Amino acid sequence: MSKKIFLVIIIIFSSAQHSFSQSYKSSKNRSNTQIVSTPKLVVGIVVDQMRYDYLTRFYHRFGKGGFKRMINQGFNCKNNHFNYIPTYTGPGHASIFTGTTPQNHGIISNYWYDKFTKKMIYCASDPSVKAVGSDSELERMSPHRMKTTTITDQNKLHTQLKGKSIGIAIKDRGAILPAGHAADGAYWFRGKDEGKWITSTYYRNELPEWVQEFNASGQVTSYLKVWNTLYDINTYVESGVDENSFEGGFTGKEKATLPYDLKALKDQNEGYDIIKASPYGNSLTTDFAIAALDGEDLGKDPITDILTVSFSSPDYIGHNFGVNSKEIQDTYLRLDLDLERFFNALDSKVGSGNYTVFLTADHGAVHVPSYLKSIKIPSGYFDVKKFYEDVKSHVKEKFAIDGLIEKHDNNQFFFAYDILAKNKIKPEDLQKIIAHYTLQYNQIDKVFTREQLSTGEYADRIGTLIQKGYHQKRSGDVVYVLNPATITYSLTGSTHGSGLNYDTHVPLLFFGKGIQQGSTIHKTAITDIAPTISVLLGMAFPNGTTGNVLPFVLE
Repeated sequence: MSKKIFLVIIIIFSSAQHSFSQSYKSSKNRSNTQIVSTPKLVVGIVVDQMRYDYLTRFYHRFGKGGFKRMINQGFNCKNNHFNYIPTYTGPGHASIFTGTTPQNHGIISNYWYDKFTKKMIYCASDPSVKAVGSDSELERMSPHRMKTTTITDQNKLHTQLKGKSIGIAIKDRGAILPAGHAADGAYWFRGKDEGKWITSTYYRNELPEWVQEFNASGQVTSYLKVWNTLYDINTYVESGVDENSFEGGFTGKEKATLPYDLKALKDQNEGYDIIKASPYGNSLTTDFAIAALDGEDLGKDPITDILTVSFSSPDYIGHNFGVNSKEIQDTYLRLDLDLERFFNALDSKVGSGNYTVFLTADHGAVHVPSYLKSIKIPSGYFDVKKFYEDVKSHVKEKFAIDGLIEKHDNNQFFFAYDILAKNKIKPEDLQKIIAHYTLQYNQIDKVFTREQLSTGEYADRIGTLIQKGYHQKRSGDVVYVLNPATITYSLTGSTHGSGLNYDTHVPLLFFGKGIQQGSTIHKTAITDIAPTISVLLGMAFPNGTTGNVLPFVLE
């Protein structure tokens, strides 16, 4: 080998070694920067029943400091979807914070039939605890039915329990499930004749002083006032006419038209619960969340705390008035101002640049089917009681035995396995009989059996969504899917639960420390939030996570 060639090899080797060394140092520096630059506070916001198109329909009416601040300063995932059925509040909140679907976390609905106790159970109910701040037996709640950990749990583990986790929502399940198993506190609103924020003995034996002070402040009562539109109702051209036949309204008021005198209507509408069903429920939630920043010393040291805030009122309002109502538009214009107020509080109390926020929804909602029918869009209402009786009659005729179906709930049939065994009937045979008969029903689009869901993998969208929402131990034996925009509900107001885009397509916005500025039309899933926040915090994923990290969101 000539000296010249040898010299060239030495130079190339030295250059490569230097490049590797610099790359390693750069990577190491970036890693160190990430570790020391985690936010002091992560805020996870869930808006109950928010379709993605609310962002676009009302965008030009929003101010600069709420939704627009998140969109313009943060990252907007424009094609974000739920990736399972059913799209309800309990499963939605659990999926967002666990990073997986009901197939794994076990919260298969808000309520479901328990095959072992032969009873209906609620997703957050816990008879082993008691309410704190209320004497009601209906407020015995905890997250014990959720099988996997949340990002809030993982942050507790990662920080050796030094990072706080607090959950807040008007709905108990909206506060409890996001806050996780190891939470320092979860607080929800008890309406009726009480009108105060409460918790349960799962977390503590008495309300902290700051909560007691808030309940005694008169802030709740201040929202028993007139609800009129924030701006001239004639400028609300992004929604339908105010007086129509597609809205429910409040008991005691003849027409479902603005304004509503909440104080005058209170006694005929479950007392303080009327605040829940107005935009003032969002304002009350914001007030309480701001009080929690100081009351719990959130974001006051370098160890990351997590605050979860769920705005429950849009769901009550959507169910009552529908997605195309003046009431829902006014709700979102007012929520925008509440978000601005909340972000300003975070700026002053935690410090701009010291916190990270994500905002999403637990589900969307369908247009009122009676409205859709009026403009010739396929839709309808399903008589579930008649359907159930027809199926039972058909099964009895086929097998000459009564009682083979133990329960019908959440578009599922549960079998009476003791009666099947006694009569030597194979569950697979009953599944096939019910599936075949059910599929003949005009308003039913698809049917899946336990055998199919437990042994196969689905390539089609709805089949995949059903499978990801199906829990082998908790779900039923036959599952059916209704036609698009066909619901089991009243003729007024909107609802949700399907795997169609009106229910699955929801906002996903990130902003604050560690977040890129930009947007994507790449399809993302609700289960991607938890692993993305986990990477931001440099911690382990929740133990059941099946979602993916969104690298384009993070700096």
